[in-house]
Amino acid sequence: MRAIVYSEPGPSSVLRLVERDLPTPGPGELRVRLSRAGVNPTDWKARAGGTYPELPYDEITPGQDGAGVVDAIGDGVLGFAVEDRVWVLMAQHGRAHGTAAEYVVVPADNAVHLPVGASFDLGASLGVPAVTAHRALTSGDVTRLEPGAMTGQTVLVAGGAGAVGNAAIQLGRWAGATVIATVSGDEKAALAIAAGAHQTVNYRVGDPAAEIRALAPEGVDLVVEVAPAVNNDLDREVLKVHGTVAIYANNGGDEMTLPLRATFSKNLRYQFILLYMLEPELLRAAAADVAAAVEAGALQVGSDVGVPLHHYPLEDAGAAHDAVEQGAVGKVLLDLD
Repeated sequence: MRAIVYSEPGPSSVLRLVERDLPTPGPGELRVRLSRAGVNPTDWKARAGGTYPELPYDEITPGQDGAGVVDAIGDGVLGFAVEDRVWVLMAQHGRAHGTAAEYVVVPADNAVHLPVGASFDLGASLGVPAVTAHRALTSGDVTRLEPGAMTGQTVLVAGGAGAVGNAAIQLGRWAGATVIATVSGDEKAALAIAAGAHQTVNYRVGDPAAEIRALAPEGVDLVVEVAPAVNNDLDREVLKVHGTVAIYANNGGDEMTLPLRATFSKNLRYQFILLYMLEPELLRAAAADVAAAVEAGALQVGSDVGVPLHHYPLEDAGAAHDAVEQGAVGKVLLDLD
């Protein structure tokens, strides 16, 4: 099979296209013949050396997300058959080889059935963004997402045009929340509205806190936060008492300072999110809820729902990594069929 690998951290030029033997699934595992693989910021950050000071394996195939068909099944696996359409998540977590290859072996718990009406583009776009968004939206008083679960709540999504932000908008609206998204300009506002945001606020002009308060006079229940170091004052100002900030990234700075009295006077909660440390039961719950949203047509990709798609052939994986690192708006995918 063809696969992308790297043997040392560095720029995208360390990625190589190679031929490797077809992997064999062990007990409890599936082999998936991939049609699409998703590329996420975590992929280029790990490759660049931001995750491992030294590589934990002699050779790594990057990629956590993908979609395709089950090709082989290991002993003890129930609920799957050869040729089942699936999406996979966390494929390279704790393993040497991920989804930037024609085939991938994953634990059966890391594969989820993909409905017939859902494209492989969508399947490969779920994983990291959708599960992160799910975890952010369930950081407050809601523990599982389903229609009506967030009725009466107002969610503020920071960076609503990003992959996680877009997924949070779509999932939040499906669950019944009123969703406000902050954006950096008109183009990204259009993407957030296409995703389902009820309102957008340009954080670069005027008084964004005043605009958000005007849209949510009683305050915001939950903030899905991508840039806590720069947005914490805004978040604190617009949150309700007992509100929650769900932080999944460190855009804009690695440290933030909290004014303690102003923060604890609102009884605020801060939830920090890193998928790779989540308990298996939380990942399974997220995958189940995301799958239900896909089945309902509530999670989609494409320009008409605010997620432009950028396709690259496998041999151009380096360019795909560069596109994500440079802030490509939408979803970057590797084509494998």
